[in-house]
Amino acid sequence: MPERDEFQSESSMRDPAIVMDPIRLGAMHQTRLSFVRGLLRRMYHNKWQLDVAQWQICSKGFGVVIYKLTTPNQDYHLVIFSNEIDDEDRIDRVIAEKWDITFALVIGEIDKKLLTQLQNNVPLQEAGRNSTQVIVLARANKSVRVFEHLVDALAAGEQPEREVLAQVGYILRTTAVYGNGKFGIADFEILQDNPDFNLSFSAQMCAVYILRQFSLDWVHYLAKQQGGEQAVELDKGLQRYLGVGNATGLGMAPYLINHPRVVDQWLSQREKAVAVVSEQDIAQADITLLTELLNRARTHLQQVVTIDEYQQRLNHQAVLDLFEIVKFIGYTKHQNVTWQRQIEYNQRFSLESQEVFLACLLECYPQLVDPLEQDMNADEVLAIPRGTSIHHMLEVLKTRYRWAVDIDFSQEENQYWFWYRSEDKEEPRLGVRGIEPGDDKELSLDIARQVNQLYRALIVEPDNRSLAEFLLASPQYASIARRVWSLGHCHMGDIQMNVLAKQALPMNLLRSKLAVFGATKFDPRSDRWVRVTLFQGAPLMDELHPDEWLFPVLPEISKRN
Repeated sequence: MPERDEFQSESSMRDPAIVMDPIRLGAMHQTRLSFVRGLLRRMYHNKWQLDVAQWQICSKGFGVVIYKLTTPNQDYHLVIFSNEIDDEDRIDRVIAEKWDITFALVIGEIDKKLLTQLQNNVPLQEAGRNSTQVIVLARANKSVRVFEHLVDALAAGEQPEREVLAQVGYILRTTAVYGNGKFGIADFEILQDNPDFNLSFSAQMCAVYILRQFSLDWVHYLAKQQGGEQAVELDKGLQRYLGVGNATGLGMAPYLINHPRVVDQWLSQREKAVAVVSEQDIAQADITLLTELLNRARTHLQQVVTIDEYQQRLNHQAVLDLFEIVKFIGYTKHQNVTWQRQIEYNQRFSLESQEVFLACLLECYPQLVDPLEQDMNADEVLAIPRGTSIHHMLEVLKTRYRWAVDIDFSQEENQYWFWYRSEDKEEPRLGVRGIEPGDDKELSLDIARQVNQLYRALIVEPDNRSLAEFLLASPQYASIARRVWSLGHCHMGDIQMNVLAKQALPMNLLRSKLAVFGATKFDPRSDRWVRVTLFQGAPLMDELHPDEWLFPVLPEISKRN
């Protein structure tokens, strides 16, 4: 893209106060820049191949399966262990010790020694110790109702009831997908120069995508075992409709706070895409595709099944709003205007509908959007240049951190929660300050409070005093000062959320990260954990394509093949 166009798009990016507001982040949806989308485009363009290298599954569905993934650069293997567990052991919480499925993505070939090591450790998950050839370690549980219904129907030569599939949308649901050097697996740095998996979380997403293929192969195999010659395969449309579920809790939230440069880069690239697309003249071909996508999104939201009444209301309102948005697009199609006018018009509607619109709009301009995925990684260094004065730092605080500076932390509701790690699984937890024990082990996720304290300390100092001199005398502020300066000079900066506040909703943090991953079908199970679906609607391995599969809807099928 020419430098002039890039400058224009960056200058027209939305204000960080808009983008980084936690409520808006909690309304995000999958886009072309989401990790699952970029992964499948790479798989298609580089002609990745997937084959079954080993299938040792008994008639009850238990055993070992190995898939071989071949890229132009390397061979990988996904090793899957299917385990027999009792129903009471099938829980999504991190305290679980048994799972229906455990699996690992491995670089290179697997000899007998490595396979034995994997068999002895992968099913143990956190309790195991794995080879550094393992780049992803994960586990999943099956949706028993969907699994059994699929096998029984296909074994009888019939297609399943669509409504049963729509209730869930997947066969297997992951509960953790590790790819960060824990439990003996390879450190994240090993993939930074890997041409296959150098983009954020692409190895983890690839492991989940292959797991989706296994879930389909699994039910087909068991249906054949049960039904013999009368067994049929699942309709292709329904195969695409079934993704992989994911259950995510508070453990995901600290990542967004502890890696602010990464989050800024993710959202800055997304905002560059929005900015450059918003400057495009409205053309009839784009209107046709956009309208189709928005109408599909309305159907998708109507089909989402969630127990959360608040999310139900959000989805219902978005369906109504999107109808009005589509009408306004029709009014402007003969006018010589850009998409910026539509974006401004949409501000009168719910955040959910605004974010749906942006996701659909970006689909109309793949040539402008897709190249931005190459810059989703970020340098995480936080530093302050020499010669910075207190005056310079206060300018950053007043302009980019006013949201934190203005909080009154003497009010109990503004420091109601504290974050700590559980002793059993070392997972993040929330406690009520002054009521629940553990605040003496509080995690330093309180960025707003730290910023506020830094500001209070600086405003009583001489403006022309060196910041370095101040930090030497008050080193407790060094970490937050580096963060403020670094993020204050980024496009989007910090998430503008006081995570200690009584009204703070961790769900907004969870959903924003899951949307960047490419999740759909958000189903909050409480204000602290959510179920989503990955790769729902995605093309299957034998039909990979680089085109859109946004907002999947339940396909119409005939009852029998």
